[in-house]
Amino acid sequence: MGAGHVHRDDSRTRSKTKVLTIALILTGIYMFVEAVGGWLTNSLALLADAGHMLTDVAAIALTLSAVWFASRPPTANKTFGYYRLEILAAFVNGIALVLLSIWVIWEAVQRWRDPGEIHGPEMSAVAFGGLIINIIAAKLLHSDHSHDLNVRGAFLHVMGDLLGSLAAIVAGVLILAFGWLWADAAGSILISVIIVFGAWRLILESVNILLEGTPAHIDLRTVEAAILATEGVSGVHDLHIWTISSGIVALSAHISHFQSVPHSELLTEIRTMVNEQFGIDHLTIQMETHDNEAEAIYVCRSGIRCFEPAGSRTQNH
Repeated sequence: MGAGHVHRDDSRTRSKTKVLTIALILTGIYMFVEAVGGWLTNSLALLADAGHMLTDVAAIALTLSAVWFASRPPTANKTFGYYRLEILAAFVNGIALVLLSIWVIWEAVQRWRDPGEIHGPEMSAVAFGGLIINIIAAKLLHSDHSHDLNVRGAFLHVMGDLLGSLAAIVAGVLILAFGWLWADAAGSILISVIIVFGAWRLILESVNILLEGTPAHIDLRTVEAAILATEGVSGVHDLHIWTISSGIVALSAHISHFQSVPHSELLTEIRTMVNEQFGIDHLTIQMETHDNEAEAIYVCRSGIRCFEPAGSRTQNH
């Protein structure tokens, strides 16, 4: 077998842990500030934002836990380690965002009918403080959110809060300037809808990874064509490409080649090409000669040792 190795950049993991910790502390502190401010000003937008911050605290804590577990070495029972915990954390974060947004929309509809008294100036002041905190947290998480699904979940939570703070500020100004009490509920609904769209995409991407689907940025047919275009290759079958965790893509394939072609040199050429063109560095490739491709089958049955049919001259590297 030709195999790459699953690995992570330890310096990136340490940096990610640091920024997540800072974001967790900042978000946790201001969550209490917004909750108290929302209760004192009777603002659903602030209470909703505090609720989002509560899920932020849980989401970032979950993300940190997943990062810590993912850094643990593989074991005999967990040969890929705990990388998939990061994807599970992203999936849970997405579900939490959708459920919270639905709750906020429901409450906003009720509040629209009976807005009650809302203190616009105080509401805007508290929301502005939340906006500053969320901008800092979003900036901290921004560098990793594009290539790390787990961090993206935490980033979406923070961006939801940032937009929620903006909505609360605008609602406070409208209430203060025009007496539009409904602006508080309207802002909450608008932001919740935006969050649901982002969360739904996060859920779909997480599910695709958990189901070992082909990564969205890689076209399976293009990879197959590139392998077949390599001189000496006569066929490709059982080609699979999947994501182990964010940034770790794996490939397995059976590649047949002509008897006259040195399989070790061809294997090196294919591995190099796949890595350079498609960024896949965890490869498991079985090389098979063209004449014996149909015989290159290993039969395994429960409780019986795997065996190779007689006459097969399969070469494994």
